[in-house]
Amino acid sequence: MSNRPEQFHLWTRCCRRKPLCSNHHAWLVLFPIARLKSQWMDRSHKRLEALRRLLAHIRERLSFDVGFRLWDGSTVPPELGASELAIAIADEGVVAALVRRPNVNTLINLWVSGRLDISGGTLFDLVARRPKVSSKATLKALDKRLVLSTAAKFLLVPRGSPWPLEKVRGDKARADGSKAANRANVQYHYDLSNAFYALFLDPEMVYTCAYFTGPEHDIATAQRAKLDMICRKLRLAAGETLLDIGCGWGGLICHAAQHYGVRAHGVTLADEQYAYARDKVRSLGLQDRVTLELRDYALVEGSFDKIASIEMFEQVGLANHPTYFQTVNRLLRPRGLYLHQAIARRGPRDDRRWRRRRPEQAALARYIFPGGEVDHLGMSIANLERYGFEVHDVEAWREHYARTTRQWHDRLLANRAAAEREVGAVKTRLWLAYLAGCSIAFERGTVGVFQTLASKRTRGPSGLPVTRADLYKGIATEL
Repeated sequence: MSNRPEQFHLWTRCCRRKPLCSNHHAWLVLFPIARLKSQWMDRSHKRLEALRRLLAHIRERLSFDVGFRLWDGSTVPPELGASELAIAIADEGVVAALVRRPNVNTLINLWVSGRLDISGGTLFDLVARRPKVSSKATLKALDKRLVLSTAAKFLLVPRGSPWPLEKVRGDKARADGSKAANRANVQYHYDLSNAFYALFLDPEMVYTCAYFTGPEHDIATAQRAKLDMICRKLRLAAGETLLDIGCGWGGLICHAAQHYGVRAHGVTLADEQYAYARDKVRSLGLQDRVTLELRDYALVEGSFDKIASIEMFEQVGLANHPTYFQTVNRLLRPRGLYLHQAIARRGPRDDRRWRRRRPEQAALARYIFPGGEVDHLGMSIANLERYGFEVHDVEAWREHYARTTRQWHDRLLANRAAAEREVGAVKTRLWLAYLAGCSIAFERGTVGVFQTLASKRTRGPSGLPVTRADLYKGIATEL
């Protein structure tokens, strides 16, 4: 307690003595408290002034055309309009938290709690106006003495509350490929609420990259085009059997059965997805052509002419890739076609460094996709060839996913009030940030998504046409 002000020590000593009168006692108590409050207010004011100077300096040096709204109602710049894009800081604990732990987890917790917010725009608007300089150039441009002196003033300030996601540790989830681990990880993400997903997905509830064949197309049109492109690439024909690994809410299996005459089987580990897809199959009268299982992919039995895995692969985990590709090969008939659609990171310059999770990847696993890991295209192709497949086609859909996730974000934002009623404000804000972050990452090329068509390797002809012209002919006009 040696750091308490001298007046506080005087007050505690005086309070131990019997006062001469009630007025004397009141003076002894109230004067030190008022003095302490005055000192605290003075220091708080100085911190606020220092922060204003730093923020003005950042705007000037970095040409950062975004304002700031501070907890006392002041703005930087002072003439900032009510509708202009700005970062809103709810209390000085926000600054203190960022000074002590300037990382992704701090930012996410501050964002989902609403203590750090954006007014007059969205995350997309903020990123569009980010400084067009590298991190090193940013550090060189700023006055280091001003930065450090301002940070020092907030170093011992309490970080405040709440911290709603601090105990969430999905990055520590088991990813051993066991049935229990797979089920727990899948259910954490997909069993959130069917009603919540319906607020931003298309009417068929397709939760994977859409395929935009026209710039004016909405998410519903683009998802129908995607389902049709999958069926075309698999060369589906009436009477064939199709397995959809990770069938979601049943969009692909129902589309394939309705429009291509196949007998389709879907597997998922998410209870709510399974119940929704089962009801959908029944309502469409497809019980004789579509079947469903609530089962781990590795335990599926049977033999299929065609297999699709549409962005389920990210949940498998790098260590479990051998089991995955061996299972697909076991289930696929000779010369059968397998369509592998998966998100992928950039290829590595160094394998060891590549396997280290970047902060944003760790955050995604912690809060959104426990157990999830993403490979790179070269790894997928190598594994396909290693485990008995012949690779025929690879198509990049990165730009399509940037548009898909942007439309999901905008639809969720438009239905924000309903989403908050369904899953709460914290989860809604988390998902808005997640969808915006995904869209920005795909737009920048930080990550990609690929459709890879392969067949179960045999001797002789593959049976595929020598060109792929028929796949794209007329697709924009037919849908």
